[in-house]
Amino acid sequence: MFTSTFVDALALLATFDARVGEIVWLSLKVSGGAVVLGTFIGLPLGACLAVGRFRGKHVALVLLNGMMGLPSVVVGVVVYLFLSRSGPLGSFGLLYTPSAMVVAQTLLVVPLMAAISRQVVEDVWQRYAEELQVMCFSWWQSVTTLLYDCRHSLMVAVLAGLGRAMSEVGAVMIVGGNIDRSTRVMTTAIALETSKGDLPLAIALGVVLILLILGLNAFAFLLRQWAMQRYD
Repeated sequence: MFTSTFVDALALLATFDARVGEIVWLSLKVSGGAVVLGTFIGLPLGACLAVGRFRGKHVALVLLNGMMGLPSVVVGVVVYLFLSRSGPLGSFGLLYTPSAMVVAQTLLVVPLMAAISRQVVEDVWQRYAEELQVMCFSWWQSVTTLLYDCRHSLMVAVLAGLGRAMSEVGAVMIVGGNIDRSTRVMTTAIALETSKGDLPLAIALGVVLILLILGLNAFAFLLRQWAMQRYD
């Protein structure tokens, strides 16, 4: 049974099974949407924390690092409460839709992306702080300049956020409902199909997910190495 299950799973991948393709495509759309939002929120936030000098900065950094470990189910419950009919955003009807899943994943990836971008920008800020100050750059001009200068290294933060989003299961299960052909992504489908006993489909999706995560990590490593050589 063990061997036949893997053979059936590989057959689903080899024949480009429609169910696998549909689930993978929705996963990429949801995770991609969350990463786009996370990029516009997390990267500037991290850069602002790296450059800014304000009271309570250390507290903000502690909170940011702590939020990287937020349990996904807690985020899912919070988003669920906000989007439910009795919640403040219930009138938008977003619960159990891909949009709700994007919101939940965005809340999960923003702290990670912000923390990475803060470290990257802070390293460069220490090198060029005096030069930017001599050129009379404002605080915001320094932030935007450093973000542009570090754009290649910051791709690591984007790829890390994408990997985090794609591997998430708890929050998207709660706010998406794991509805077939609507909100079923790879992680939730793997959990469901395993409980149903459809192991070939679960393994096929697992193989795709693992390959995507490994590919993202390999690309992030190579990009980081290239960026480090570029700045040296």
